[in-house]
Amino acid sequence: MKDFINSILYQEDTCLLALKKLDLENSNQTLFILDENDKLVGTVTDGDIRRGLIKGLTIESPIRLFCYRNYSFINGAINVKDIHQLKKDGIKVLPKLTSDGRLEKVYDLSKLNSILPVHAIIMAGGRGERLRPLTDKTPKPMLLLGNKPIIEHNIDLLISYGIETITISVRYFADQIMDYFGTGQNKGIKIDYIEEEKPLGTLGCLSLLPKIDQDSVLVLNSDIFTNINLEDFYLAFFNENAQMAVASIPYSVDIPYAIMELSDNNIISFKEKPKNTYYANAGIYLIKKENLTLIPKKSFFNATDLMDGIMTNNGKLIHSPITGYWIDIGKHDDYNKAKEIIRHLY
Repeated sequence: MKDFINSILYQEDTCLLALKKLDLENSNQTLFILDENDKLVGTVTDGDIRRGLIKGLTIESPIRLFCYRNYSFINGAINVKDIHQLKKDGIKVLPKLTSDGRLEKVYDLSKLNSILPVHAIIMAGGRGERLRPLTDKTPKPMLLLGNKPIIEHNIDLLISYGIETITISVRYFADQIMDYFGTGQNKGIKIDYIEEEKPLGTLGCLSLLPKIDQDSVLVLNSDIFTNINLEDFYLAFFNENAQMAVASIPYSVDIPYAIMELSDNNIISFKEKPKNTYYANAGIYLIKKENLTLIPKKSFFNATDLMDGIMTNNGKLIHSPITGYWIDIGKHDDYNKAKEIIRHLY
């Protein structure tokens, strides 16, 4: 409970002690009140104390008399729709309880975009040939974008959606990535690594994943720069009950001529300078865990191979367009474009 120890009081503690805790500089302005068995009995904010004092309580009264007992909480499986609604309702802090009512974790919803129940995998083993000489001594994911490496922007994006377990697949200059992020403790998450002895394609390393607790995995390339709404992406995947979802990038083609619509040799109509929109693979995927069995062990295997396997098994495969920005940092021009965007974001 060390991450929220300053927000805990016991129900017989005084209101005065609560006021002192609420006055702490880093307090989230909500206290969690426990009974003698460490079970959560309620929450207290400044407003709860003001209302109690108006009713005649004093600063020496036990804090249990000020408690708000109809608090929101989660236990067991996370429902992303519920999290979305709680944020919409203005809930700022959300306790997670064990099955017996003990406080396990506190989510600060004012700092999170959502809480997604997925295990994330970041593909960071590529050599980055097209970015040489920048990648001669530095792996592409560790090239700076603003004041931090490209891959760190992606890790921070995942963290902003409440994702707490991340596996990074590494190969080229793997030590630089592993030394920089370590176990993830500095970011308050758990990071582990898969070291590829040889290139395994875009998804081959997933066959090496240890047992994961979540029902779905989120896979993304380490060399993309995006503000994709991962909650929308997850809800599309969940609501469609898909086996796999692929984030996509709209790509429009303007044809500068009037196009004839034909039937055999007959002209049926004209379309004046039409615009056709296509959707390209953005390198971000959500996959139900059971589909990982389709990936052969330690073999070269791409995302398109898994898509083919899912479709062969009559599984549901969907795409979800990204509405924000997205750059695949594969060439010097892409890297320069990303650096220009980052200048205007911070």
